[in-house]
Amino acid sequence: MHVKPIRTALFRPKQSLEPFLVDHLPRLHEKDVVVVTSKIVALAQGRVVPNGAGAKEEWIRRESERVISTPWCALTLKDSHWCPNAGIDESNADGSLILWPRDPFGVARRLRRKLMRHYRIQHLGVLITDSRIFPLRVGVTGVALGYAGFHGLRDYRGTLDLFGRALMMTQTNIADALATAAVLVMGEGEEQTPLAVIRRAPIEFCNKVDPSELRMDPQQDLFAPVFRADK
Repeated sequence: MHVKPIRTALFRPKQSLEPFLVDHLPRLHEKDVVVVTSKIVALAQGRVVPNGAGAKEEWIRRESERVISTPWCALTLKDSHWCPNAGIDESNADGSLILWPRDPFGVARRLRRKLMRHYRIQHLGVLITDSRIFPLRVGVTGVALGYAGFHGLRDYRGTLDLFGRALMMTQTNIADALATAAVLVMGEGEEQTPLAVIRRAPIEFCNKVDPSELRMDPQQDLFAPVFRADK
């Protein structure tokens, strides 16, 4: 698998996303995956708000399903993700606040359709990424906010391991794994690489994605006892 970050011009609020991708992407091939950072998706949607006194705290409340105060940030539940501050970003925002994009699965689906038509290809993946943290681990990795064109989950349950033991629980999160690989090379600072192309990814392409396939009921989450202890 090869992941190539794409350096671009600066993306502006309410700029059209599809022409920007076509202007900066290389010639796409069958079974490529186009990676788009959620920040430019949010900018294209105009999800930018002023950062005045108390504005961030107010937007965190508006954007979150649940908020847990911590000494470092607000730990929030939003769109089935536990994330800091409802995903609201101040980095590379020129003094404003950038919210998470709306309907990232829909965005990925529409971009995929347009890019397939433009490049005249039949198999293409589109992945919308952001960064996330893990419990008891330092630093961020990638996360898939939305995707289209490939299955985001590989299910090993019912198959056998090397010694013939049936696997009962194992499933591989393909979408987040691809997001992590892409975010690693796209960077988090001043790289100005909001796009990437993944080639030869070991994934199964498809025309229809189930947006709920990676979602979990918070009550079934392994870390649920930790969050319940906060109450």
